[in-house]
Amino acid sequence: MKIFLKNAKYFWAGGDTELKENVSLIIEDSEIKAVGSDTELAPMAKDAKNIDASDMLLMPGLVNTHHHFYQTLTRNYPNVQDAKLFNWLTNLYGLWAKFTPSDFELSTKIACLELLQSGCTTSVDHSYLVPNNDSSIYIKQVEAARQAGLRFHLCRGSMSRSKKDGGLPPDSVVQTEDVIMKETAELVDKVHETKKGGMCRIIVAPCSPFSVTKELMVEAKKYANEKGLKCHTHLAETFDEQDYTLADCGLRPFDFMVKLGWMDENSFFAHCVHLNEDEIKRMGEAQGGVAHCPTSNMRLASGIAPIVEMLKNNVPVSVAVDGSASNDCSNMFLECRNMLLLQRVLKTADCITARDVLKCATLGGAKVLGRTDIGMLEPGYEADIIGIKLNSLRQAGSSTDPLAAIVFCAVDHVDFSMVHGDVLIQNSKFTKFSEYEIEELIAKQNERSKEIYISR
Repeated sequence: MKIFLKNAKYFWAGGDTELKENVSLIIEDSEIKAVGSDTELAPMAKDAKNIDASDMLLMPGLVNTHHHFYQTLTRNYPNVQDAKLFNWLTNLYGLWAKFTPSDFELSTKIACLELLQSGCTTSVDHSYLVPNNDSSIYIKQVEAARQAGLRFHLCRGSMSRSKKDGGLPPDSVVQTEDVIMKETAELVDKVHETKKGGMCRIIVAPCSPFSVTKELMVEAKKYANEKGLKCHTHLAETFDEQDYTLADCGLRPFDFMVKLGWMDENSFFAHCVHLNEDEIKRMGEAQGGVAHCPTSNMRLASGIAPIVEMLKNNVPVSVAVDGSASNDCSNMFLECRNMLLLQRVLKTADCITARDVLKCATLGGAKVLGRTDIGMLEPGYEADIIGIKLNSLRQAGSSTDPLAAIVFCAVDHVDFSMVHGDVLIQNSKFTKFSEYEIEELIAKQNERSKEIYISR
């Protein structure tokens, strides 16, 4: 199908480009074919479906590089509202152990729709929990993401150390190393799409240094490098983690990753709150990526990641919402705003700009994921496009810089979303889901969430 996205009031192609006015796009199948004025593109658009964008700002879709979709079922639980990370985990692991494959399917669908509504077009899900050794959860998640239409990078996560082995999770959610590696390879063979514009890709992702063995970390990285896959894990989120790795192997978390062979351009890490000056410099040299989760870091009192310093040292930085039990929402626009404000709390008002943040949330995410086909709106790129109308109360009076207003004025939803050339939101409404279907999903999620909490 060919689409003529006509005459956007404002247009930002992404990266270091300037905001433009009255720009149109030709989209064919999943790709942007041309960008220009209405008049210039009209001859190419004779057989195209027209979509009027004259009341919108168009920009690249946001790229969320770290999430735990299943946690949308356990938001706002009273027993962990005031807990730090390790206590938070130990209180929730027993509840997460009760999840069924249907729970993973439902929570994935909810997460995808919430992300789409908040401007996200590509998302990572770090899915490391396998209750009762039932790995059918991963196929359920792939199917749910396909139904929602979100571009999906699924982390085949893993935990191999339960409580009895010195870890935190219960026995019922961990797997043996042989099973983890075997099932990872099977999942890659089934669903990983290497082609340009691929909608589903697999990332190899042991959960964290304190939930898997050193041997699994090494084996997982070796396999990923052989297959040309990305690797992902949590890193340097809290002082507790730092104390753990120092006690366990005499190394800080960053040097532990170096020792395991993980610190390179094919790896990216969630959080990286507690890195020192030397580690940041070395991370920039290695081109290891960062998924910055400001809201979660505030919510769990983990600290403030040195993002300004990372950007100065050429570390690839992206934006992420983290799991919905530590956020407790999946809103990429609000995450961008929190990224801006949290850096400024310690480092002055001019340390980072709204455009710096939006660049991290688009092209930065693409780079961290190793993609050259998303993050910009130029010919040859995937048609992952979002549109925001400029007539909301919270934007009134902000028209001197409409792009920065998205961050400063706390815009929290899109009016238009296209992923892979497919229109998923138009006039603020989902195109593939009726309002009734959305209401049913919400009701089902609320009911199941209460059941899980009551069972604790």
